[in-house]
Amino acid sequence: MTDQIKPLHLFEGYGVELEYMIVRRTDLQVLPITDKLIYDAVGAYLSDVSFGDIAWSNELVLHVVEMKTDGPAKSLHALAGAFQRHVRKINGMLEKYDAMLLPTGAHPLMDPYTDTRIWPHEYNAVYDAYNRIFDCRGHGWANLQSTHLNLPFANDDEFGRLHAAIRVLLPLIPALSASSPILDGKVTGFQDTRLEVYRHNQDKIPSIAGKVIPEAVFTQKNYEDSILKRIYIDVAAYDNEGILQDEFLNSRGAIARFSRNTIEIRLIDIQECPAADLAVLQAVVGVLKALVRGQWVATDHLKVFGEDLLAEVLLRVIRDGQEATLQDPGYLACFGLQGSGPKTAGEVWRHLITSTVTSGSDPELDATLHTLTTQGNLATRILAATGPHPTEERIREVYRRLAVCLQEGKIFL
Repeated sequence: MTDQIKPLHLFEGYGVELEYMIVRRTDLQVLPITDKLIYDAVGAYLSDVSFGDIAWSNELVLHVVEMKTDGPAKSLHALAGAFQRHVRKINGMLEKYDAMLLPTGAHPLMDPYTDTRIWPHEYNAVYDAYNRIFDCRGHGWANLQSTHLNLPFANDDEFGRLHAAIRVLLPLIPALSASSPILDGKVTGFQDTRLEVYRHNQDKIPSIAGKVIPEAVFTQKNYEDSILKRIYIDVAAYDNEGILQDEFLNSRGAIARFSRNTIEIRLIDIQECPAADLAVLQAVVGVLKALVRGQWVATDHLKVFGEDLLAEVLLRVIRDGQEATLQDPGYLACFGLQGSGPKTAGEVWRHLITSTVTSGSDPELDATLHTLTTQGNLATRILAATGPHPTEERIREVYRRLAVCLQEGKIFL
């Protein structure tokens, strides 16, 4: 979302970013040609290219391209079609390279130590700084594709209410969005392997990612004092030129961007097609709206949870997805499940979607959410197709099917 002259109020706008890897059609080998794609489109090696409602941009590594709303969209409902058109446009442009876009949160066969190429053009100083400090030849840097959701706030009160709601929902989101169960050609035992490697990619400076769940701070001043200043101080010893002294350095699962009055949710795995991504986002937004307006409990109740408890829930969900068991009665009460006893994350999501998403107005959304809550997240469906001990060729067969789903805008079944 771009800077606003007048800040938007809660849920008055949405910024969406979708990341995809570029691979060779024949064998799914990662191809570092995002710069060639952008050059072919506009005749220059730019970091951002606008096509009206949707823009393209580079990422840290040369095999990833990002599509994003060019400024805040008023609604999520029309975005799936807009993103799908750009998926097909990019795939058409990649044909001459025998290349295509591949979805999911992580490439199942990529060797990041041999396949990683850092973006060498505009904005390269930031990427070089990251690479120099952390060595970005690893899955946690070079092999993780996500969906980002930016939500606005107009003032400190709105920031506090939105941050409180996002913090308690974050641990549950991967149960719906996990799409990365295979890495290095093996089933990892984690439904969301992307998040498992991501949470360790900056262990050298632990304050940058924290526990992925943000600390319980609900004003701009407290956030800056408790989170941003600490990571700026900690990185300074490695960043003499001050290149990374910016809000983007914060790598928690949701980060405050006070420069543009938004909170950016960053822990959502990319799905098999934009329709699936937007279904996940609409489910997330539906629950956040309910939490912000106090549908089940007051905001003060949401604020009591420290990051330790929420991080424990997140780790269970990263591993077990919708089968993760949630037992804390105070946490379950946040979602209207007082006195219900332990619930799986899948049971909680079925309750939340029934309670917050109006059915009947969008049949495609209804069908996608039904798939996510009855047949499992994409990680579950990928494992059902590959089996627990897949060969490389079986993995390639399944991920070729996923690439077809992306091109055609279809749900993977």
